[in-house]
Amino acid sequence: MLLFEMDIRGCSSEEALLAKKRAGENTPGEFGMKLVRGVEKKRDAIDELIGKYSCGWEVGRMGGLDRNILRMAAFELLCMDDVPSGSTINEAVNLAKTYCGEDSRKFINGILGRIERDIAAGKCTRACLRR
Repeated sequence: MLLFEMDIRGCSSEEALLAKKRAGENTPGEFGMKLVRGVEKKRDAIDELIGKYSCGWEVGRMGGLDRNILRMAAFELLCMDDVPSGSTINEAVNLAKTYCGEDSRKFINGILGRIERDIAAGKCTRACLRR
């Protein structure tokens, strides 16, 4: 996951992509890059939003994979109207199942579920990510 690599290395998407290309690794497709660049551009606002919904967990103290799965899904929920919210949450939970532990799956599902409910109620909008 490119977002995880960027987070761990403290680098930009361009630097992470260049490193992947040099190593002969596959890079994300168009949809993946839209997510990566969107999260990169809005990361501070996304982290603030996740912190608000995580009930006392600081984003910086979350596991790196959990944090980046949440970032990606939060951006997708708020900024990509063409993707159904249920699909976004299911994909995030499946990523957590595959790469993280059972607790991560529940944690991610809970946070994204609360965000989704507030989006449906009009309490959380794209404006939450304006910075």
